Amino acid sequence: MTPIRLCHLYPDQLNIYADRGNIAVFRSRAERRGYELEVVGIGVGETLAPECDLIYLGGGQDREQALIAPDLARRGSEISRALEDGAALLAVCGGYQLLGRGYRDRFDFEMPGAGVLPLETVAGEGRLIGDVSIECELDPGEMLTVVGFENHGGRTLLDRGAVPFGRVVHGFGNDGESGFEGCRLGKAIGTYLHGPLLPRNPWLADWLLGQALARTLGEPPELEALDDELEYQAHAVALRRARERGGKLR
Repeated sequence: MTPIRLCHLYPDQLNIYADRGNIAVFRSRAERRGYELEVVGIGVGETLAPECDLIYLGGGQDREQALIAPDLARRGSEISRALEDGAALLAVCGGYQLLGRGYRDRFDFEMPGAGVLPLETVAGEGRLIGDVSIECELDPGEMLTVVGFENHGGRTLLDRGAVPFGRVVHGFGNDGESGFEGCRLGKAIGTYLHGPLLPRNPWLADWLLGQALARTLGEPPELEALDDELEYQAHAVALRRARERGGKLR
């Protein structure tokens, strides 16, 4: 079976939103189908592992983001080259913000960004918190619902013509006004949804694994169906909470 190499950027700093749960889902869903998932942690000053199939960045508070921002900004071209070579990417919350051109925090401190995604982020008044549901279309003609939890003070603004990950049905999304959530650039997805994200949306984990495998196989393979009864129960609970409670500005 084709191995999958996952490069986990800054696992010691960007790890506050159950990000290890997302990695565990990638591993479980790959190994249950006979694929080996090799996870390589990449810290400050370290080079992105060669032949990277999937890149992951998690969330962090402003202090942790400030610690890694200069290093991430320096490796923007490195990440872009990996994407051009066929790697897939998932970035959550703080990692998502810093893949844009930068983030200005509530003290007007400018953190440099990697410039990989067409967006920038500034701190807003109050935090956007609550359960979220969005609709997205990663494959043409197939509209799917993604659920998660958001908790962010940043307001992310997409460039004109940039493609959002999805459109908000319940919750705030990027800025509480545009109706957009996250950003999509080919195989790269940035999003504010955590909690963690993938246990409640197993189809998204499979889409990313398929895109990662396509780097060496040429196209995404037909992945064997798994028993996802518990995952879809979790999805249904999160969707109900998003409908009933929505988000709150705090």
